[in-house]
Amino acid sequence: MLVFAAHAGNSYGWNLAPGGFGVTIFFFLSGYLITTLLRLEKERTKTISLRRFYLRRAYRILPPMYVLLTLNLILALIGVLPSDLTVGAVAAQFAHLSNYYMLLFGEKHIVPGTGVMWSLAVEEHFYLLYPMLLLFLLGRLSYKHTAVVLLGLCALVLVWRCYLVFGLSVPSDYTYEATDTRFDSLLYGCIMGIALNPALDDRALTFSSRTWFVLLTISGAVLAFCFWYRSDAFRATVRYSLQGIALFPLFFCAIRYSRWPLFAWLNFAWIRGLGIVSYSFYLVHLTTLSEAATIVHQTVLAPSLGFAMAVLYSVAMYFLVEKHLGILRHRLHR
Repeated sequence: MLVFAAHAGNSYGWNLAPGGFGVTIFFFLSGYLITTLLRLEKERTKTISLRRFYLRRAYRILPPMYVLLTLNLILALIGVLPSDLTVGAVAAQFAHLSNYYMLLFGEKHIVPGTGVMWSLAVEEHFYLLYPMLLLFLLGRLSYKHTAVVLLGLCALVLVWRCYLVFGLSVPSDYTYEATDTRFDSLLYGCIMGIALNPALDDRALTFSSRTWFVLLTISGAVLAFCFWYRSDAFRATVRYSLQGIALFPLFFCAIRYSRWPLFAWLNFAWIRGLGIVSYSFYLVHLTTLSEAATIVHQTVLAPSLGFAMAVLYSVAMYFLVEKHLGILRHRLHR
């Protein structure tokens, strides 16, 4: 929703929502969820099946992505969506190389309405290697020591970003979208999943409510500083590390203490329903915002119409595609 609000506001010069932070939350959450599932599998079977992992990812990620890419590609080819397509750009998107293609050549030639797929490319690159790394580490180290290694990787990514920005004057777009400069945002979630998991580790961080209040206040202050301090160099380097660390208390409490007033709204039925269809919503929202602006001539009604269209598309995608593939996934690849 942060990403949607940011893109909706950009059309009117509002810029009120931190869309980039929404992507960082997306990465953190993804890392946490995937690591939790891999950890449960390791504890249940004593190993991690790479085959089952990649098949589960393929079932979950690829069909909604390729459906939207194909639909928008057809609409672009017949002139419904404005575009300046090239074969290389389309091939890069289907091959999960959107982020590096866009960094090299911009968004001009990609399938219209699919600019957000750069973040999926980061995820796919990360998950191509991460299960193998986790399997290797867990075969030799405890959960806590594995988390230390992952934290060390986060530090190396920060050093790499600083070298690119301060040593090579690489533009901030690169550190925002490139896999090699952003995969630490997923790793922070992985660290929580493996060593400080609020859903699995009952004895982890059993602080008093007052202590948690202090930690949440500090996290909020750190995040507020990241929004307020506009130095380009800071935003291209340290910002992602600070945000990743600040998300720990927020995610931990949201899961462990989900009935606290600060997080209880996440349990509302309509919020949970929106969460179920959020992946397809994320994929399609740029397209629906663009089409809504055309229908209502760029008035303030466009964001609401774009939201409604995105929800309708996402619900249809869930019932027609995702739900059936989820059943098949559980039946064939438990």
